[in-house]
Amino acid sequence: MSEENQQFQLPRIGDKAPSFEAKTTHGQISLEDYKGSWVVLFSHPADFTPVCTTEFVSFQSIYPQLRELNTELLGLSIDSVQSHIAWARNIEENFNVEIEFPVIADLDQQVAKKYGMIHPNDSGTETNRAVFVIDDQQVVKSIIYYPLTTGRNMDEIVRLVKALQTTAEHQVSTPADWKPGDKVIVPPPASKQQAAERAKDDSLEVIDWYLAKKDLNK
Repeated sequence: MSEENQQFQLPRIGDKAPSFEAKTTHGQISLEDYKGSWVVLFSHPADFTPVCTTEFVSFQSIYPQLRELNTELLGLSIDSVQSHIAWARNIEENFNVEIEFPVIADLDQQVAKKYGMIHPNDSGTETNRAVFVIDDQQVVKSIIYYPLTTGRNMDEIVRLVKALQTTAEHQVSTPADWKPGDKVIVPPPASKQQAAERAKDDSLEVIDWYLAKKDLNK
């Protein structure tokens, strides 16, 4: 692997989240400050850009929901603190929305490089639309990338956090299109005996020996 590619190496799901200290619109922070809480860390290409502006308004709209889930929101771009502050003020003036979460001013690209937010084959130094969900032990649990032209879906980010937290708490999986309150998938049996016992388990919706669902509300 070349030195350039190593510089832009992307963390993997299950890795310890790369540590950092950074200047933000809320002062100096470190990832360690968030230990014990979940974190949604997202990057945006640049301040004062159309898609990013709509995203910030929407990210702020889900921030109260995330905080109820013991989850903090942290934005990032390769702009200065002053630029972030001016943009946040502009958003408040135009949309009557106050941006309450901190935004990292990553002028030296140190955080962006640690998280692979700038792809080496892209032109310029804009960060992609990346989303990292980091758990309360500071382990990367999910990574999503969007192109510069496509705004993110906030409902899906909230759903993802809820699904990951459900998995962490109950050691289950969540099926396609799962929403809180829906049945979850229990781990498949590890032996023929367990498979036979599962078929008789009235507490489960057994579709086949390898696929069974459970209602966590019961």
